[in-house]
Amino acid sequence: MAEIASTKGKSSTSERVNELLRRALELERRERLEREAAEFFATEGDRSARERAAFHRAAIQVLSRN
Repeated sequence: MAEIASTKGKSSTSERVNELLRRALELERRERLEREAAEFFATEGDRSARERAAFHRAAIQVLSRN
């Protein structure tokens, strides 16, 4: 709690906790997408170039929604 209090600035403690939670959830989401992409490309052997391009476009759309 001391770290939260010392880094909250003018925000309330609950606002700071919510901000940290949002950041943590976003970080987990990005890590999950990176793992999924790594798994996809590691097993792509027989997949077509069109499937790879579609996945790439979808990943860019998801990551750009911030």
